[in-house]
Amino acid sequence: MKPGSSMGRRTFLRTGVAGAAALASPAIVTRAWAQGAGPIRIGVPTAITGTWAALGEQVVRTCKLVAKEVDERGGILGRKVEFIFDDTQGNPANCVRKAQEMVERHKVNLFTGIMASSEALAVTAKLAEWNAFFISSINGAGELTAEKYVPNFFRANTSGPMGARTIALYLKDAPEKTFYAIGLDYAWGHSSVGVFEKEIQRAGKEFTGKVFAPTGTKDYSTYITKIRQVNPAGLYVAMTGDDATAFYQQAAQFKLGEKVQMVTELVDILNLKPGGEAMLGLIGSTRYSFTYDSPENKAFVRRFEAELKQVPDTFDGEQYQALQVLFRAIEKARSTDTAPLIKAMEGLEVTSVKGKLVMRECDHQASQQGFVVKAVRRAGTPHPIPEVIKTYPADQVTPPCRKSSYG
Repeated sequence: MKPGSSMGRRTFLRTGVAGAAALASPAIVTRAWAQGAGPIRIGVPTAITGTWAALGEQVVRTCKLVAKEVDERGGILGRKVEFIFDDTQGNPANCVRKAQEMVERHKVNLFTGIMASSEALAVTAKLAEWNAFFISSINGAGELTAEKYVPNFFRANTSGPMGARTIALYLKDAPEKTFYAIGLDYAWGHSSVGVFEKEIQRAGKEFTGKVFAPTGTKDYSTYITKIRQVNPAGLYVAMTGDDATAFYQQAAQFKLGEKVQMVTELVDILNLKPGGEAMLGLIGSTRYSFTYDSPENKAFVRRFEAELKQVPDTFDGEQYQALQVLFRAIEKARSTDTAPLIKAMEGLEVTSVKGKLVMRECDHQASQQGFVVKAVRRAGTPHPIPEVIKTYPADQVTPPCRKSSYG
């Protein structure tokens, strides 16, 4: 296989991870392996409890799936891999403390699976001190690869601005003329809403206002009442996890969707399930969808369904992709040391479960295509699913280097 060519299943199996973990406390995934070099330790300080626990579950189960997939393959470069999990509860101070413990106690220099962008921003500030490497699989805040860029951080996932840009491009030709936005009150929510506001105005639409809700909000009735008072034709939603589920359920109770076309940056199965029929017709961008038609994604979905008896959701796909990219870079560098790994990562090309990805040297953002999906009913599925209805090429949705906005 030539450098930059598609990473097929056999190649990925040769470059996977190993082990499994119980998550009640910090857990090192270990296994007996053939004699060789020391293990590659990957730190995963993620949200196992708290508001983002359902998303953290996706991170963990995907790591475990990959572990089983490659367990007998001899690891990466002949070395075994140990995932070290610990619960941050989505709290930045917790995340930094847990990550530092991994560095000091377990000699970790590789991180992934960190949940909130606020956590990621806190950790990136410490990477140089730790001489550590962090590949994002989730964090959406635009400033991570722009104003707050650090050389030891790479983002394999779609950023918040990229998702906002994708849905704004789609809405350019939509009949709705006025839009309002609601987002979560932290880095990612503000980043996404900010980009959407500018892009929807660039498309010639009217942006009528925005509101931000604290993470962990249970009662959205006052927010929904305000939205109905403004009476926009379209509502942009920048929410995820339990927050998004609560909002969509209450929006259905208030019949908000009958008055307003809701669109979102993230269409997750996690939110479509509890929303049920009320979610049908929801349109949005998504960072990953199991319905994307490609050989790499079909193979991943088959394996996921066989093992877990369900289809992969957004952050299953993003975590899988991040591991693909990381393992390819390790193979290219022939090392897990931070400096050579950074060099190997810059300019790296991988064909992943989401199509072609290029890791840009200038800002360490992975250039990749954008997806628009619609929540539809498919025969044999008990809940709506995100069906891909349009894709946009990477050069249209990836922002200019070191920028979190467009134009």
